[in-house]
Amino acid sequence: MHCPHCRHTDTRVLDSRVADDGGSIRRRRTCSSCQKRFTTVEQMQLSVVKRSGATEPFTREKAVAGVRKACKGRPVTEDQLACLGQEVEDALRSEGAAEIPAHEVGLAILGPLKRLDEVAYLRFASVYRAFESADDFEDEIAALRAERAGVPDSPEGLAPAGELVETSAPPG
Repeated sequence: MHCPHCRHTDTRVLDSRVADDGGSIRRRRTCSSCQKRFTTVEQMQLSVVKRSGATEPFTREKAVAGVRKACKGRPVTEDQLACLGQEVEDALRSEGAAEIPAHEVGLAILGPLKRLDEVAYLRFASVYRAFESADDFEDEIAALRAERAGVPDSPEGLAPAGELVETSAPPG
């Protein structure tokens, strides 16, 4: 580790502490040359395994970039996108795996995006799940309505196309 003050390579660890619920280690160091102290943070590197089998480091900005496209023209702020990116990264890190299949990144995005903006969710889901027809959109919209009304989804996660969901008010 190079000292950030004098660039000397001989540094000594004074203290190590686990941070972020075990996701990183914070180390307090001192330089043997200039005697200045500094802190380093070691964090587990998440890797995304693509469909081709290639791996690349997970970057929150890349995940947010796809969501940003789905949110174009929607009332979603950059701060909200940053929070969504943090939530997605936290969810992926909490799984404890160093390598994550690319489709799990998409799945981790869908839940927070649905809560943030339903239209952006439909846009993202249409690309992520490769919707092929208007029926796919109708099915997903029916599932959103059923979820909003508190009706459980069908076993496949989608309400059947064209099926109306009736809700009844309590007697009174």
